[in-house]
Amino acid sequence: MATVSQERATRRRQRRAPQKGTKRSKVAFAHPSEAEFARILDFYGVRWEYEPRSFPLRWEGERIVEMFTPDFYLPELDLYIELTTLKQSLVTEKNRKLRHLRELHPDINVMLLYKRDYHRLLAKYGYGPLAHEDVRGIERVLITVDELERRITELGQQISQDYAGTEPVLIGVLKGVIPFMSDLMRHIALPLSVELMSVSYYTGDAEGVRITKDLDRDIAGSHVLMVEDIVDTGMTLNYLLHYLRTRRPASLKVCTLLDKRARRLVDLPLEYVGFEVGDEFLVGYGLDYLEKYRNLPFIGILKPEQDGRKPRRPSRRARGKRMEKKESPK
Repeated sequence: MATVSQERATRRRQRRAPQKGTKRSKVAFAHPSEAEFARILDFYGVRWEYEPRSFPLRWEGERIVEMFTPDFYLPELDLYIELTTLKQSLVTEKNRKLRHLRELHPDINVMLLYKRDYHRLLAKYGYGPLAHEDVRGIERVLITVDELERRITELGQQISQDYAGTEPVLIGVLKGVIPFMSDLMRHIALPLSVELMSVSYYTGDAEGVRITKDLDRDIAGSHVLMVEDIVDTGMTLNYLLHYLRTRRPASLKVCTLLDKRARRLVDLPLEYVGFEVGDEFLVGYGLDYLEKYRNLPFIGILKPEQDGRKPRRPSRRARGKRMEKKESPK
């Protein structure tokens, strides 16, 4: 069976033109993960091109002997995406090529999505292996109840100062934002109004993101604050901001409790940020995993149980080797 890299090399030798994404386009993807990623981009209306450009990395004289062709280019974001669903230990070569590419072309914006990133993106919509695993529970608490209360109080005070003399409209998207939005507005010392929206989420066969519950009032001329529980890829927020701008508010800003920049595809201005978080699967305080854990009063890191089996304690021999490895110099 031909490998993914062999299939790509064959297509490049055939000198195909770049394949651009639309919901009706028939693109010959080299791997199912690429097709699924393209469907997610289509759902959010993010234009993409498949393998549109190859970057020379190494030459022998005037002959190019090594090239790198990212999987996707997102023209509106000026971003190249390379997917890898291989194990972490097997992506050394891709990382080497990416480092070389950045050295030769520092102006090129390129991102590598690892297997864990891809699976977490699918799990967000209930797909992929993580969506069907048994969950062991919370690995550890990331943000405590006291830390949440303290930071939300600070955000409310800052918003009160910045919006003094106005009556802001707070807009949230169901369901995850409910705990944060409820606590935040209690700390805003201004007259305000609240609107809740809901949007459709990716299901694999949907035509595109759509609003399933719209605003109940006209926001033209109002100062609008979009309240989010977490911003990760930014694709849903990007869609909503474009939509809200068509309603002609006097101003439109974003307040998010959590900013997960490691997952960002669409870079958006976030005026108010509670906490910057790493690339972990977070639950609690409105965040869910398959609709569970939303009611936890803190934010924790979820650790899925691999293959539905409980982790076994390492053998004495394995623990000894691990200790030797820790003590050895790097």
